[in-house]
Amino acid sequence: MTVLAIRDLTLRIAGRALLEGADLAVDPGRKVGLVGRNGAGKSTLLKAIIGDIQPDGGEIRLAQRARLGHVAQEAPGGPESLLDTVLAADTERAALLAEAEAGPEGHRMAEIHERLIAIQADSAPSRAATILAGLGFDAAAQARPSTEFSGGWRMRVALARVLFLEPELLLLDEPTNHLDLEATMWLEGWLQRFSGAAIIVSHDRGLLERCVDAIAHLDRGKLTLYPGAFDNFVRVRTERQAQQAAMNEKLAAERAHIQSFVDRFRAKASKARQAQSRIKALERMPAIESVVEDHVTRFAFPEPAELAPPVLSITGGSIGYDGRVVLRGLDLRLDQDDRIALLGANGNGKSTLAKLFAGRLSLMGGREFRSPKLKIGYFAQHQTDELDMEGTPLSHMQAAMPKATVTQCRSQLARFGLDVERATTRISACSGGEKARLLLALCTREAPQLLILDEPTNHLDIDARDALVKALADYNGAVILISHDPHLVELVADRLWLVGEGKVASFDGDLDDYRALLGGGRRGARSEPAGAARPSERRGRAESRTALAPLKERLKQIEAQIAKLQDEAAVIDKALADPRLYAGNKTDLISRATTRRAVINKILPGLESEWLELQEKLEAA
Repeated sequence: MTVLAIRDLTLRIAGRALLEGADLAVDPGRKVGLVGRNGAGKSTLLKAIIGDIQPDGGEIRLAQRARLGHVAQEAPGGPESLLDTVLAADTERAALLAEAEAGPEGHRMAEIHERLIAIQADSAPSRAATILAGLGFDAAAQARPSTEFSGGWRMRVALARVLFLEPELLLLDEPTNHLDLEATMWLEGWLQRFSGAAIIVSHDRGLLERCVDAIAHLDRGKLTLYPGAFDNFVRVRTERQAQQAAMNEKLAAERAHIQSFVDRFRAKASKARQAQSRIKALERMPAIESVVEDHVTRFAFPEPAELAPPVLSITGGSIGYDGRVVLRGLDLRLDQDDRIALLGANGNGKSTLAKLFAGRLSLMGGREFRSPKLKIGYFAQHQTDELDMEGTPLSHMQAAMPKATVTQCRSQLARFGLDVERATTRISACSGGEKARLLLALCTREAPQLLILDEPTNHLDIDARDALVKALADYNGAVILISHDPHLVELVADRLWLVGEGKVASFDGDLDDYRALLGGGRRGARSEPAGAARPSERRGRAESRTALAPLKERLKQIEAQIAKLQDEAAVIDKALADPRLYAGNKTDLISRATTRRAVINKILPGLESEWLELQEKLEAA
């Protein structure tokens, strides 16, 4: 028996087909990751399953008596405590308890108690408290009313309500967007233990790798199911595309061969019958199926100038707000090759520390040194609220770079995939991912030596997240990273700092050690003062970046040489094409020009080959 059956489903939005003829079956206990580019229709499909929108064709059937759980778009708010808000999600339990309190007569009381036992009503408060604790609410917070919390925290309560219900089919749309790293890790563990079926829309590769057993890929109106987790989906899809390309090549060659015969012998009477036979064979051959390659997303950070170490240091520092100290005893040092991720639950001071590094917050005590030439790029999700909704990415960049030309502003936007059309789209019409790209373009416009990224991936799809990882690998500056995405942290950070209990300490371990620490075990990981870890303890990625620096420098030199030679060749070609050059006695000039042009023709292929070879080495690394 399937929990959910989708057959021949068609969904259209404003006349545009998002899905056509889609089929999907979800069995009990199966967890499916729903992936696709931004705007492909993933959230629309979930709305159709919930019943918020009606399909344009086909059917969606939910198993009889199967409970469907999804996170409401509006965060809960009211005078009730967080614990009571979560408990109220189980409407059957709430109704039975209310009826029991009214004192029903006869056998009804016995029936109520039997049903309460069957649904484990007595353990409900402890289950609800455990879920809230996993999502970052301590006992004191659970007793406070929902109205006292911000929208992001109330969305966690909405998530807690649906997890508490443990429905037969759970629908989650980007469930980690409002979570920190610790809550994300807890959610992964909860989903792994969850016995029901689930459809999870997510751009978090770690969650898709650890928590699902199939991937449904929504692409160009088609829904294709791949067994296994995300890495297997990538491998199988790549292999299928390669096979399709090979098949197309073979079909094209066969078609060309038959067509050549037809073209040669169609007019010859002796070969007319064979030619007609070949024409029919052509008609029977399968059509060549196009392999549409996805547009490759690329980000690129401007190259920062080199500064002497340290670029920033703090001794005996303390920071906070309104006279209240949040972090104290700070002895920190940043060098330009540092890649540091900040760990710790929300509210422990990670963003406060990021604001100190960014210069948005001053020390309450202690000493601070900053390199006089230090430039800092600061990315924070709340900055999307500060964008002018009537403006465009181009107008924002022009305001941030008043001395730059329009071409230079467009070039900076293009580094983050905001092309000519997107650059002139009103911010109100931009997607969350496009706004995030704009913020990245704005915060890196001056080629900073220190980049502070506070939740940079909330609205980026998987391809854009991969592009960010690659861009950071090429970036020759320091990075301070706060992210709920374990995949991003693992690939970018060389060091981990643990922020909590009013201090900052270096965490001697990796994210698996940190998971174990959160679960009560330590696996040998320990915390030391954050300034303790020096270059001898850097990870292999830092050494790799240093080793690749000469390759990058040689690439730049070659690119400059090629550009110079191409410009020179263009000048010579223009001169040689001018008839006036041949009017007078200018044999020597013509000879020198043609000789130099021949030399350029000889040099350029070698430089281009070397460039390609170095580029391949960099991409492989």
